[in-house]
Amino acid sequence: MRRLVGLRLPRFFDYYHSPLKLVATPDGGVAGWILFKDTGGWREANGLIDKVIFVGGDEINEISRDEFIQLTEHERGRYLSGDGPIFALYETVRAIEETLREERRYPTPQEQALIRGVRRRTFVMFEEQLQQAGDPAADPTIAATAS
Repeated sequence: MRRLVGLRLPRFFDYYHSPLKLVATPDGGVAGWILFKDTGGWREANGLIDKVIFVGGDEINEISRDEFIQLTEHERGRYLSGDGPIFALYETVRAIEETLREERRYPTPQEQALIRGVRRRTFVMFEEQLQQAGDPAADPTIAATAS
């Protein structure tokens, strides 16, 4: 955890194609959390705070809250497998994307909206499960204020 005066939080990043978030801590500090692709949970990434805020680079981009949700769920859907409603929804998105690849076309506005909506829903569902399991960085409310 680190203190950075005047830093607007939360902030979201695409860090080498991995979702990274910086959030306020209860004592007024900053904590960094990066998606752990093996579990879909969050791994502490406080060592990356200075790099994403002050250094940057070609593979580090600040992204919007909605882009963060979409990237997180894209990665979870890509790397995780299992049973249950979340994984059925990931499979739905994979089926749409596979159809697009087979047909060699871009998604229609309706397909884009469907994918975005499904990912927003799975984000909340996954984060709620993480929260119930005690993941300190899980936050389903991130999706409530995404545009």
